[in-house]
Amino acid sequence: MTRDEARAHYNFLLTLCIRKAETFGPLAFAFIKDHNLNSLGLVPEEQFNLLVATAEAFADEPKRYTHKLDCLQKALDILPGTSFFDPALARQLQQDIQRLKAELDVYSAAMKPERQASGSPPQRIVVETDMPDYYLSIAQQRASAYFQEKYRLSKESKIAQHFTSAARKFEPETTAVQKEFPGACAPFVAARTGAWHVMLPFDLKISRSPEDPLDAALRIWYAKIGYSFPLRYDMGRLCSYYDDQVLDLDMNDPHLLFVSVGPLRETNLGKVDRPMPDDVPYEIGLPRAFLDGTNSLGPYVQIGCNIKVWFDANAVSLLVQGAPDLHEYGLEGGAGLLTRTYASEKTAAYAGAGSQPWQDGLSFNYVNMHLQLLPNVTTAVVPAHTPIFSLYPVTARGQFQLTDARAIGS
Repeated sequence: MTRDEARAHYNFLLTLCIRKAETFGPLAFAFIKDHNLNSLGLVPEEQFNLLVATAEAFADEPKRYTHKLDCLQKALDILPGTSFFDPALARQLQQDIQRLKAELDVYSAAMKPERQASGSPPQRIVVETDMPDYYLSIAQQRASAYFQEKYRLSKESKIAQHFTSAARKFEPETTAVQKEFPGACAPFVAARTGAWHVMLPFDLKISRSPEDPLDAALRIWYAKIGYSFPLRYDMGRLCSYYDDQVLDLDMNDPHLLFVSVGPLRETNLGKVDRPMPDDVPYEIGLPRAFLDGTNSLGPYVQIGCNIKVWFDANAVSLLVQGAPDLHEYGLEGGAGLLTRTYASEKTAAYAGAGSQPWQDGLSFNYVNMHLQLLPNVTTAVVPAHTPIFSLYPVTARGQFQLTDARAIGS
């Protein structure tokens, strides 16, 4: 930026300030951060005015005070070199700085409990799976990259977070004031980046119609609340999956679910111990193996992931639910709370369970996906490596007590 350009931009910023435009704060702060005001030829009086005006434009929130303090401190340092230096003005700036520092200390003290480390060791959650490299490493890296790319804030939007305006105008196309991004909400992002995610290395399609299935494999269910049954094609008719009984079902029956998978999008998945059909290539066999382990639970499609988790059920429970962004693909995920070992598996699942020394005192359970189409959605396709389900460790019920603050004595 040349000196003439800097002068023109400075005048533009002052015009915005006089008009009390919402864009003044973000644009002025970006100008101050990105340029050396001395090298741009702005005199001390101009720098002082810009710094003070920018400081006043910050939102009155303690988490913005660090930048606000920086602007005021720079203004105080510049003040003696201006033509309107006044000890009273300097004293007022110093008092504002002291007030902000005191309020920032109060804010920091209130945030300390969040940062205090617990004296007890962290809870250990042990994962047994036939695809350990994928689920424990590759998939988590994919999930992190997926959410970072989707919700990363631009430089302009980060700056806009610091400013507010008493009188707002309708300016939806003005990017300088666009700050209401999902990625700016800490709990929103933490639910995505702080969870353990389960995904698939191939495309998954769930549809109410038989058109255009993915080409690796297809399964069909008759599914409704309270009942489900696996079906297959035979000579263009729907038959029982278990025998040759031809069923009088129309292809447009609203209870039919067509679930198909595509070939692997990535073959470097590390160790894979899952049995696969030997009549097709690996990139087709693994998706088909997943599909063969798929079942239905009423309207839900249950995808078995062969993920077994061990945990101390006396201290921690595991919340398993559809990934936060799953609805964008037209699906809803069922939620489940793993609190202990359930006696709902076949005997083989329990034979030898707990025989290893590290399993002593731990419960185990299985992490599966339960998916159903959203109302009025007929087809949903989830691309490979998209987070589908998430696992959140939570405090076990016996480890906390809900208390009314009014019942606690002062």
